Amino acid sequence: MGYLSHVPHRSFLDTAAGLPALEVVRITLDQPEGAVVAALAECDGYYCMASRDELPKPFHVHAGLLSRLPGLLMVGSTGAGYDPMDPAACTAAGVLLVNQAGGNAEGVAEHAVGMMLALLKRMPEAHAAMRAGRAADRNALMGRELRGRTVGLVGIGHVGTRTAEILRLAFSCRVLACDPYLDAATVAARGAEKVDMPTLLAESDVVSLHLPLSPESRGLMGAEAFARMRQGAIFVTTARGSIHDEAALRAALASGHLAGAGLDVWEREPPPADHPLLALPNVVASQHTAGVTDESRANITRIAALAFGDAAEGRLPPRIINPEAVPRFMARWEAAFGRPMAVAS
Repeated sequence: MGYLSHVPHRSFLDTAAGLPALEVVRITLDQPEGAVVAALAECDGYYCMASRDELPKPFHVHAGLLSRLPGLLMVGSTGAGYDPMDPAACTAAGVLLVNQAGGNAEGVAEHAVGMMLALLKRMPEAHAAMRAGRAADRNALMGRELRGRTVGLVGIGHVGTRTAEILRLAFSCRVLACDPYLDAATVAARGAEKVDMPTLLAESDVVSLHLPLSPESRGLMGAEAFARMRQGAIFVTTARGSIHDEAALRAALASGHLAGAGLDVWEREPPPADHPLLALPNVVASQHTAGVTDESRANITRIAALAFGDAAEGRLPPRIINPEAVPRFMARWEAAFGRPMAVAS
């Protein structure tokens, strides 16, 4: 399998070194596009960057690139997200697509809760006031406590489940969750009360996003959704840019309807220095770093190496994004290696 430029953590290479069936090839980006594609065409697997703005567009996994890689069998994302990859195009090509969902859940959940605390306690506003010499009146920065508040999670997968656990156990929060793919019993087992989106927006003191970017979720949080949130509520997202409308969010903050926003993800990453949201004192901003911890990066890269190792040894890896591609993928794998893949009992 091949990767472009670098891996997120040394753990990938260390883990891969212990998998005899797996050969890892580094492909540098300081060469013409055609040379990069030619090198990828020699690989059965492609370990692909998960952040769309870090990966040059020609190497995003869409139908055009896949048509130039007829021997490619599997694509693995470097993270839980897979924005630069088109699952439908992978399925059409018989290419298996996997991610590393859950591998960075602790780092992202801690980041989300940290943003909630910073915003409720008005830390960014206090910081700005102190730097400007306007912090004499402490009462002007009256905050709120997280304990006992209602927090709404949009999506309750790996990260949402860990976030719910922290909120429930450490802060005695009431946790609501909107997730159309899970029934009420499953949501309850993950530590939340299943509600619809209008209920979540209307009843939550904090709304936090924990869902992937998809055609269904793109633009989910727009002007109408922000207007439905409680007066003085907090908005936090560690999910993906483009799920929330940045202009609509700025308007909701500037009007005073929302009290603050914690933003780890952006339409363009990094956002320009003059981005209007960065000028607001009640915004906590980070550059898609929620899962960029040593522990999370070591974990997700280990998981990825093991997934490629499974495929190299003839086993289906876990965390398959496009399971409908499995039959054709298995047939292509058998044609490439001259023996059938193992079938789990």
